[in-house]
Amino acid sequence: MALKVNFAGVEFKNPIVLASGTSGYGEEFDEIIGLENLGGISTKGLTIGGKKGNSGQRIYETSSGLLNSVGLENIGVERYINEKAPFFDTKDTVHIVNLGGNSEEDYLRGIDLLNPVENIDIIELNISCPNVKEGGIAFGIKTEIARTIVKKIRESTDHKLVVKCSPNCEDIISMAQMIEEEKADGISLVNTFLGMAIDIDKKKPIFNNTYAGLSGPAIKPIALRMVHQVAQNTNLPIMGLGGITTVRDALEFLMAGATVLQIGTASFTNPRVSLKIIEGLEEYVKANDLKNISEIIGIV
Repeated sequence: MALKVNFAGVEFKNPIVLASGTSGYGEEFDEIIGLENLGGISTKGLTIGGKKGNSGQRIYETSSGLLNSVGLENIGVERYINEKAPFFDTKDTVHIVNLGGNSEEDYLRGIDLLNPVENIDIIELNISCPNVKEGGIAFGIKTEIARTIVKKIRESTDHKLVVKCSPNCEDIISMAQMIEEEKADGISLVNTFLGMAIDIDKKKPIFNNTYAGLSGPAIKPIALRMVHQVAQNTNLPIMGLGGITTVRDALEFLMAGATVLQIGTASFTNPRVSLKIIEGLEEYVKANDLKNISEIIGIV
């Protein structure tokens, strides 16, 4: 009970969630750590029709993080609903479905399919996807382009709606304020940063797409800053993520204003790191004579 938090009306037994794209569709990690020990899981990002993902190398380790160019490989919304979603009927953990798309029509078709699925607790709307009609620029880069998608999805669903933002956007504060204006239930901060790696022997980029998403400890101070900025300038509940690897990291994000924390890259090196962070948070609550971890949320 000491770690129980309320996020936009959804009860989490603890604030720790597995981040989208780092833990499959849940079944894989359930065998390792038992999903019911966690606050929740955000599924691998889904799109209409599914995707094979990017060709060539997809993962590259950096000195303090990870570059990935997976390309949203997924089985598609319909297959997820039929083959994977029923798994959560028997799991006492928050079920978050991450939805992406390359056009407005993609997003709207996806949400229409997900609307009848009763065991979904939260839709996490990924607006970092490339907008094919705008020359491949991500929906989430410019606030007013993002507004169109957020507004239409909000009008199209009764599910709790959280918008996952790109740190590459033009202004994280105005983006968050727009999301609040369009009545989303919360915000997820942050997605990966745009990065690059070069093969000095081949004298060419490591990735076929040249650029890739940077995650892990390297981005933590910037992600933490963005969480704090949004907490100071909106009333949105925040899912914080970006390089959370230790209990100290988790406490920093909570103090900066995040209510729920997503663990991603750290799970690649230690699949049980989420459990260690939960244990550490429990110890912190006891050591500091707190009744509940929520007492430190947004304290900074």
